[in-house]
Amino acid sequence: MHLDKQFWYGVALGVLGIVLFSSKAVMVKLAYNYNIDAISVLLLRMLFSFPFYLVIAYWYRNQNSDALVEAKDYVWLVFFGLVGYYLASYFDFVGLTYIKASLERIILFLYPTIVLLFNRIFLKKAITKIQIIAIILTYLGIVIAFSDEVAISGSDTYLGGFFILLSAITYASYLVGSGWLIPKFGVMKFTAYAMIVSCVCVFIHYGLINEMDIFSFSWEVYGLGFLIACFATVIPSFLVSASIKMINSSNFAILAGIGPISTIILAAVFLNEVLTWLQLFGALVVIIGILLVSTRKAT
Repeated sequence: MHLDKQFWYGVALGVLGIVLFSSKAVMVKLAYNYNIDAISVLLLRMLFSFPFYLVIAYWYRNQNSDALVEAKDYVWLVFFGLVGYYLASYFDFVGLTYIKASLERIILFLYPTIVLLFNRIFLKKAITKIQIIAIILTYLGIVIAFSDEVAISGSDTYLGGFFILLSAITYASYLVGSGWLIPKFGVMKFTAYAMIVSCVCVFIHYGLINEMDIFSFSWEVYGLGFLIACFATVIPSFLVSASIKMINSSNFAILAGIGPISTIILAAVFLNEVLTWLQLFGALVVIIGILLVSTRKAT
């Protein structure tokens, strides 16, 4: 394939993957209309995703087979599967019971700046002046969007925002901590293994509090669970991997700015959510901050 065509094909795959990922919050909010709790929606997501990741794990079982993988590497893999996909997803789903899908995506979008802070604190990596400006901008944007929502929706917004922030922090810690493991296992095998760990954690969590009663939901809930698993989890994960391979991770990071915008549009169409002009301004400030970080990486 011609280089320019391959680049734009990678961009198209990346945009589609981001939009599909963004649809998750909207579908979760739709599921909550059927009197279902956060862990039950998360269970359905993992239940329908589980077979896909088992197949992927088997298919890529020999990937990076010549790499030296020690027993402690598997221990860390389990840990990051627990933190990055189980806890981050759980906090996200709980937070969505309290706040708008569009606001959720704006707060989650903080994770690149949290990665920068973690790299500075734990890996002693320097933060540039542009990155400092970007961090200030993103948090300023969150304060603008969040404060206006608190005035509209009340104090529950604080609780929802806190859980979404926890989700961003746990996901950022996964990205920082798992970076040295991925080359050992390979991207596909590591992701599949981490997702399988996450699925098992969710199954155990649900079993402890709900006695695994998975046959009592309405058909709409099962349908949404399947859509979340396939179209907001498995398929976009492949699209994003393919896009990163074609256009590199720095260019993809810039594309990711579409995420909050697509969520705002989808939430307006399917949930009748409306952001105030002040919240839209806050979202724009966050996106500009992240683009500053991403553009800096790409240069």
